[in-house]
Amino acid sequence: MQFIEMQARARAVRAKYAELESARYGRSWTPEETMLGFLGDVGDLAKLVQGKAGVRPRDDLDAALAHELADCLWSVIVLADAYDVDLESAFDDTMRSLSGHLDGSKDTH
Repeated sequence: MQFIEMQARARAVRAKYAELESARYGRSWTPEETMLGFLGDVGDLAKLVQGKAGVRPRDDLDAALAHELADCLWSVIVLADAYDVDLESAFDDTMRSLSGHLDGSKDTH
């Protein structure tokens, strides 16, 4: 799946959530509330990473980890949309910058 297709699917799911939120709460979530949900997902992800290290084992660990990583990616895409960030370009720019920084910082020890 191409990134543009991932964005389209994330937007479609976000639209469905907005409908559900409007029915339940009279409005859809704000970007700030989406961010709070993302923080919860990151906490869940941290627990699963501990599971991979043997600290919090569970039977469905690999599937749960994949699910939570995808959930976190969905939140990042939704937040990027909320703030009009071209995530694909920002990612490319950031990786180029980091690579340049790392290429220029050779260990002298």
